[in-house]
Amino acid sequence: MAHLDVAERRARLMTRHGLAASTRTRDPVAAAARLIALHATDAPTVFLSVRARTDGVSPRDIERALVEDRTLVRWVGWRRTLFAAPRELLPVIHASTTHTIAARERRSVAGLLSASSVSSEPERWLAEAEAAVLAALNSRGEATTGELIDDVPTLATQVRTGAGTRWERSVRAGTLVLPLLAMCGLLVRTRPRGSWLSPQFHWATTVNWLGGPLDHLDPASARAAVVDHWLRAFGPGTEADLRWWTGWPARDVRAALAAVPHAEVGLDGAVGYVLADDLDPTPVPEPAAALLPTLDATTMGWRDRDWYLGGHAGRLVDSAGNAGPTVWWAGRVVGGWAQRRDGEIVTGLLEDVGAAAAQAIADEAERVHNWLDGVRLAPGALPPYQRSLTD
Repeated sequence: MAHLDVAERRARLMTRHGLAASTRTRDPVAAAARLIALHATDAPTVFLSVRARTDGVSPRDIERALVEDRTLVRWVGWRRTLFAAPRELLPVIHASTTHTIAARERRSVAGLLSASSVSSEPERWLAEAEAAVLAALNSRGEATTGELIDDVPTLATQVRTGAGTRWERSVRAGTLVLPLLAMCGLLVRTRPRGSWLSPQFHWATTVNWLGGPLDHLDPASARAAVVDHWLRAFGPGTEADLRWWTGWPARDVRAALAAVPHAEVGLDGAVGYVLADDLDPTPVPEPAAALLPTLDATTMGWRDRDWYLGGHAGRLVDSAGNAGPTVWWAGRVVGGWAQRRDGEIVTGLLEDVGAAAAQAIADEAERVHNWLDGVRLAPGALPPYQRSLTD
């Protein structure tokens, strides 16, 4: 079998993920599509991920794609993670992954309703709540969680979660039901409640926000489409990488892979996969610096990350595997970054990259500072090393 070395993998990463200067775009949706979708658990990640791969794109341009054009849509997908995905990909995400997550989540919420003595018929309770929420949103157009709880008083019912653990607490049913309805494909997270940094959103029905319901796709075909997209964007990768990224069981990954024309390649001791027509070497791009945000889709793209993280994972990634803000040079991670209270972007290099690379990284930090234009970030995942940079 063909062998793809680390240099080839890094060249592919830079070129396909838009981290080479020559591959930058002026379209936020095109930037997202390079990576299939962008992590959106941390609201700023979407914006900073687009910034790193574009020229001439402002936060307002990204907001326009999310809210006005609706060409990027926040949707729960692989690994039960919130993504900002190109609109045309939503049916594939939903059929391949979200539909299964929703069924599991519905059983969980029904169990909590029953255990909290909210209803002896939790499925009926959920069906009635769903109908009431949809009616309220059809009347309002968009609404916050609080507004919907006001409109549908049963959503204010207290539900106990984490019973018997140190995380036990009571929450309003609406905080469980509305995300569930989104996973079912009925609701969409729309505009933020505040600035683009806000983690709280308004809700709308999928039909109203997107102009119609999602197309229904065959789940097996949708999973094959996801693997095709993943190999084009992230290949080569191993079966373990695919299983980690999708969150699917091994049987589904193997069946989807079998449905996609692919080739096996050697990856320094492991067997990886690429699309069958994707064996040609990648021209090595000019080295470039990048500052990628917490949970960026590139940093989180593979389970096995040594070929681009090297020995830095212990300092830049938390115990759950969540990557904080990273500094990249020539397709590999060389340090971390953070924002100080005064807005300065500060970088920390974990190896000697040479004077030219260090200057390019400093220049990129200045571009991030100017792009933020006084906005203060508050990333959800900030490992100790990056946090130490702000001291």
